[in-house]
Amino acid sequence: MATTDYPNATRLDLIETIHGHEVSDPYRWLEDADSEQTRDWSAAQAGLFAQHRTEWSTREHWEKRLSEFLSSGMISAPYWRGERQFFMRRTAGQEHAILFTVDPDGTERVLVDVMKIDPAGTTTLDSWQPSKEGDLLAYQISVGGSEEASLYVMNVASGEIVDGPIDRARYSPVAWLVGGQAFYYVRRLDPSLLPDDEHQYHRRVYLHRLGQPTSSDIEIFGAGLKITNYYGVSVSRDGRWLEITTHEGTAPRNELYWADLSEGAPEAPDLRRIFADIDAQAGFSVGRDGRLYISTDWNAPRGRLCVADPANAMPDTWVDLLAEDTDAVLVGTVTLDGPELAEPLILAIRTRHTVSEMAVHRLSDGAFIKKIDLPGAGTIGAVSERPDGGPIVWFTYTDHVRQSSVFTFDARDFSIHQWATPPGAVKVPAVTSQQIEYTSKDGTVVRMFIVSPTAAPLAPLPTILYGYGGFGISLNPQFSAEILSWVEAGGVYAVANIRGGGEEGEEWHRDGMLANKQNVFDDFESAAEWLITHGWTSRSQLAIAGGSNGGLLVGAALTQRPDLYAAVVCSAPLLDMVRYELHGLGATWNVEYGSANVAEQFEWLYAYSPYHRVQEETAYPSVLFTVFDGDTRVDTLHARKLCAALQHATIGERPILIRAEAEVGHGARSVSKSIALKADELAFVSAHTGLTLKAE
Repeated sequence: MATTDYPNATRLDLIETIHGHEVSDPYRWLEDADSEQTRDWSAAQAGLFAQHRTEWSTREHWEKRLSEFLSSGMISAPYWRGERQFFMRRTAGQEHAILFTVDPDGTERVLVDVMKIDPAGTTTLDSWQPSKEGDLLAYQISVGGSEEASLYVMNVASGEIVDGPIDRARYSPVAWLVGGQAFYYVRRLDPSLLPDDEHQYHRRVYLHRLGQPTSSDIEIFGAGLKITNYYGVSVSRDGRWLEITTHEGTAPRNELYWADLSEGAPEAPDLRRIFADIDAQAGFSVGRDGRLYISTDWNAPRGRLCVADPANAMPDTWVDLLAEDTDAVLVGTVTLDGPELAEPLILAIRTRHTVSEMAVHRLSDGAFIKKIDLPGAGTIGAVSERPDGGPIVWFTYTDHVRQSSVFTFDARDFSIHQWATPPGAVKVPAVTSQQIEYTSKDGTVVRMFIVSPTAAPLAPLPTILYGYGGFGISLNPQFSAEILSWVEAGGVYAVANIRGGGEEGEEWHRDGMLANKQNVFDDFESAAEWLITHGWTSRSQLAIAGGSNGGLLVGAALTQRPDLYAAVVCSAPLLDMVRYELHGLGATWNVEYGSANVAEQFEWLYAYSPYHRVQEETAYPSVLFTVFDGDTRVDTLHARKLCAALQHATIGERPILIRAEAEVGHGARSVSKSIALKADELAFVSAHTGLTLKAE
């Protein structure tokens, strides 16, 4: 596709002086998704994408294999409330997982099936939280990918909706009081009271009485604080202690407020500011033994567990129970107790270079007892226990060749047993998974997983390199229909655990944020070069892929080293880093990236902003942008603007395409929509890396 065949996109002569820099923005008009000019451009781009899509001969294969791998469905770990358990399950052919309960007599019942609410499949179950007694269920649903959730309360025994909908409950935790007649939750202020560009902010913590109108809700916390704050709220098992946490946007630090609800009415808790003005995070929980347990990365970037008296919880009273492991990240702990055990124990879950570990310690003093063998080099997911205690915990486990299943750990004999498996069986192809080390530009050792047909490269193969590198999020090994489909067909799939993520703790994250963001791109580029140098692939066979912050990653990669890659899949990306704060939830991310309003921070952003790094007369790789019209986190304008800029600047025959999809957003989606998206992406990558399928 020659550049002259791209849809017309007017280039504005728009140059602004920002902190002494002349900043060009020729496609500012594409920020307005509703303008006639943008709609015409988008329609023409949809036609161009459809034209190319007909030429991708492998798409039907990918759709078939992805469907087969996903036909196994899924099952979650049980979430216990008394003798009642709650869990999610999806069977073959179902678009969304269903929320079930198992009654004390063993009867299994459906609680929330969003396909019955919306047969079109555009409604998602975003979160759910049973009451402490298990007789009530608060749950949140949203439509069309918007994540603008409405909160409902159900009587678990009858299935009757007894409260709601309560709107403006996006990302809202629910903290039930004992007895189930009230709960604390987070809700945004009425947007009619706010400026247009602040509708997604201004959260508050409220107390809601069951069945009462929201107009009678009591505001507990949040007034006068930063408008971009997020709040967490929880109430201890016994109902006595209230915890509220605050994060400025997505900052890797929080403040913690603590109240003894036994000393006053829940409408007016005496909140004490316990953890504040510390560049770290902490969270509280009260154990069945009455001690306060504190999980924190304060003075321990890989995490530690402390204990204190809940009535005197100031940081100077904290005592280490599990000290920091300097080579592994502490991600969770669970108490094991009951009369069957000689003494109470604590189960610690850590990740060592992204691979999960499980170890048993004494609860009294944290002394190490035993490391527990897991099924492989993989990932422990959700861990649950009975609120009233006991020697058994439930957890999910997955790796590159094992579907996520539910296991139990029994502290009576330190045994692990498989407790539940996905409802469908899948034959896993013979592939090899390994973790390697490579060196980034500044000498930092970085790790990468390689999933491949053979343990060592026999010849360069079409390869997908995936990364994220932000917000302290780790890319852990897990079962993936996309990865297995690609490798089964003869490709290589690599996942780079680059800086900016949480794979090596909070220092690893901070080494890839703010002024250090270029480290993320350098780590990714070094991964690509390592794969080529060591014979896994070649420049003409290498594709890179990433979404959201990972979309920024591959956007920076393709504009910094266009010669290094054959193809790029850039999904739901941030790309105009000069103006990202003005759209979507961008203002909550300036604690991760920096703000263009601050001269020094603008320098960081402008230096790598993909939209501003496009060079005229450059041979860019083949690029597929995938965006979702319901995305209320990352505005689709980013992809439109860089797509237009690359189409204008590129030379040669490699296409720059954009795939826009309606009725979905940044997060959860139906299975069929997920399959359709991944089939398109894999077909695009196949066409531009030379992957050819064996005769079926």
